[in-house]
Amino acid sequence: MPAPPLPRPDQRWALFLDVDGCLLEFAQDPAMVAVPAALRALLQALYARLDGALALVSGRGMADLLQLFGHPAWALAGLHGYQLRHHDGRHREIAIDPADQARMRRAVQALAARLEGVQLEDKQHAMALHCRRAPERLAALRIAAEALATELPGYELQPGNLVMEFKPVGMDKGRAVEELMQHPPFAGRMPVYLGDDLTDEHAFAAVNRAGGISVRVGWREPSHARFTLPSPVTVQAWLDRVREALGEPAGPKGVPIDATPDGGQPTDS
Repeated sequence: MPAPPLPRPDQRWALFLDVDGCLLEFAQDPAMVAVPAALRALLQALYARLDGALALVSGRGMADLLQLFGHPAWALAGLHGYQLRHHDGRHREIAIDPADQARMRRAVQALAARLEGVQLEDKQHAMALHCRRAPERLAALRIAAEALATELPGYELQPGNLVMEFKPVGMDKGRAVEELMQHPPFAGRMPVYLGDDLTDEHAFAAVNRAGGISVRVGWREPSHARFTLPSPVTVQAWLDRVREALGEPAGPKGVPIDATPDGGQPTDS
């Protein structure tokens, strides 16, 4: 797949960005991830140049996203869209049966205690089991998680990069993007979505249906995405070029461009 294009003068983009594995490198412990000040400044500049049409779409919870990015004004979709904060500050959250949620939490905690090498990430309304510290445990984790999922009404299993997550039924990142696209400042714009994981495939498909630009980060195959960037560092470099194309001059707070969009090193010209 080719690298994604830059915006043309006749295009009005709406930018949707996954977080872990896309904007930021994965960490063995998701709680150890930090957002550099330069990246926050870059996203804020893009938010201004896009008239607010920028959103983070993540498997992380809303509270986690707010803390991680310094309580930004941007739209946010947390827990794969189960939680949504619109550009104007309106919040919406899908209702879950408290009994279903309590049953899920007990069962997943018990499963995590039985599986060696598996780390539990508690998102309150969803729970994820990671094996990034022991990748060889993925097959056993998948088998156990798939069996448990059949016993949990109101929840479904979402596989990801060395993770199996139990999340509420009825919402995914594609639906979250489609919901945001129905409201200002996203409505009427071309959706551009960047993501790296299986959880982003729903969004790629939604963006493709809308005639937008879908960008896979990394090398995972197969994918609905039509463009690719190899890593978070090249995502940040490409986003800096997007900012320049939108008319925002690169300043001292910008992200240094240390790689070209295709992963190579810049050359003098």
